[in-house]
Amino acid sequence: MKASKMLIPTLKEAPAEAIIDSHIYMLRAGLMKKLVAGVYTYLPMGLKSLQKIENIIREEMDKAGAQEILSSAIQPKELWEESGRWKKYGPELFRFKDRHDRDFCLGPTHEEIFTDLVRSMVKSYKSLPLNIYQIQTKYRDEMRPRFGLMRGREFVMKDAYSFDVDEKASNKSYMEMYRTYDRIFTRLGLKFKVVLADTGAIGGSTSHQFMALSEVGESNIIYCDNCGYAADEEKATSLLVDNEKETTKELALVSTPNQKACEEVASFLNVPLSKMIKSMIYFDEASKKYALFLVRGDSEINFIQVVNAFKSSEAFVRLASEEEITSLHLPLGFIGPKDCNLDVFIDPAVTKIQNGVMGANKKDYHYINANYERDFKGTIMNLHIAHEGDFCPECGAPLHSERGIEVGQLFKLGTKYSEPMNCSYLNQDGKLVPMYMGCYGIGVTRTFAAIIEQHHDENGICFPIEVAPYPLVIIAINYDDNVQKTLADKLYEELSKFNSEIILDDRDLKAGFKFKDWDLIGIPLQIIVGRKASENIVEFKIREGNIKVELSYEEVMQKMEELLKAK
Repeated sequence: MKASKMLIPTLKEAPAEAIIDSHIYMLRAGLMKKLVAGVYTYLPMGLKSLQKIENIIREEMDKAGAQEILSSAIQPKELWEESGRWKKYGPELFRFKDRHDRDFCLGPTHEEIFTDLVRSMVKSYKSLPLNIYQIQTKYRDEMRPRFGLMRGREFVMKDAYSFDVDEKASNKSYMEMYRTYDRIFTRLGLKFKVVLADTGAIGGSTSHQFMALSEVGESNIIYCDNCGYAADEEKATSLLVDNEKETTKELALVSTPNQKACEEVASFLNVPLSKMIKSMIYFDEASKKYALFLVRGDSEINFIQVVNAFKSSEAFVRLASEEEITSLHLPLGFIGPKDCNLDVFIDPAVTKIQNGVMGANKKDYHYINANYERDFKGTIMNLHIAHEGDFCPECGAPLHSERGIEVGQLFKLGTKYSEPMNCSYLNQDGKLVPMYMGCYGIGVTRTFAAIIEQHHDENGICFPIEVAPYPLVIIAINYDDNVQKTLADKLYEELSKFNSEIILDDRDLKAGFKFKDWDLIGIPLQIIVGRKASENIVEFKIREGNIKVELSYEEVMQKMEELLKAK
């Protein structure tokens, strides 16, 4: 491809809205253009790179025995009602009516569609196992689209679904996808960690996320170097240092006038914050229920686990307001679990507090010497946020943290969708039983951004060769010079025999503009034809690291043949 015929809309500066590097460079390099907030048009260079990412995903999915389909982004309300998610999914779901007043949504995910497809076509155990996938545009009505492709309202996703006869077979399919994802992200040139994850709105019993390591990642990864434990912040748990062992004392009511916050009460009573029992009331709009959640005074509550306690969605759960707490006949700042009429959920660390302090549900009063089971009870579940420096729940070693970008996630769905949607098969005994499902997603456009976050420098993008829009550009410093033109044309013609995706920069521009364009766009290999063209000598440059070396025509041909054939 000759550059004079290409659309190369590079920019000196990115729009002010672009904050993170991937967003800045994707706009400046002319890979995409904003249409509206969270929605982008992919320009030629960006689309070519995106397609190469998709093709790597396809190759590995196909090797794993999965089959590709393409379903519609338009989904009927009826299927979402079958699974119970029409109301539960929340305001991120794009909903609309057609001219006949029928309800539809634009798919943010496709569990219902794939389950409906398989239940209508697969009837016998002889047709299982089955794994089908698609690469398709999804839609979520994000309240605050931001960071370019990291959080948009429209995005490309690969979603796959496995269908098996039982849990054992489903686990085998899950591990095959685990290994497939490892190969995919390795080929894409990403540094990543695999972590335990919360199942969120998709549901299921187990989930793993593939996290591309990056300081701009929206997720915090908690991990242990000693035993390999790793989880995202929503799922991670930790061991908190216990207080010193004490003899259990008698529960006592003490006056704490105007002391409401844990820190205030701890200081007033001269006790460590770790002995305080923090009580927080949340409300779920979906079920119209309130519940009380307890964590240690020196801990933060994990909101995702609060949502899970309600079996609800993030869109519907919130802290109870002062007015609501008052309406429950509870005194703000003095709330506690003893004789509380609400459902109570307790972090395990709270159960280990001996002679702790908790609200007495009486204004200006707290209980001291509070102990789990004797003085209060409830449902035990991990509620505190794990932090770096806490101790590993598996081996007790110190935990570390790192930021990451979620690029892929696996889910063991079990029969969560197959049972309510009657996705069943006849087993060998002629009995109708539900299929066991797995769900496997890759955020293709988010992966695109993650690659750039990990592969750039102060001059622009440094694409890995497998996902670069073009692997090589031949830059004639002065294409009007007959000697340079002849050598550049010859290189272009000969190298095109090895790989058709080669650019010849024949534009009538100053050399500095050309160099800046290709460094910004991130073409990984560059051949610069300049003043030594008469000697058949060129400059060969590897973009990542800006490595430059002079080579003869024969040497550069040999090197490029090796590199292009290897690709």
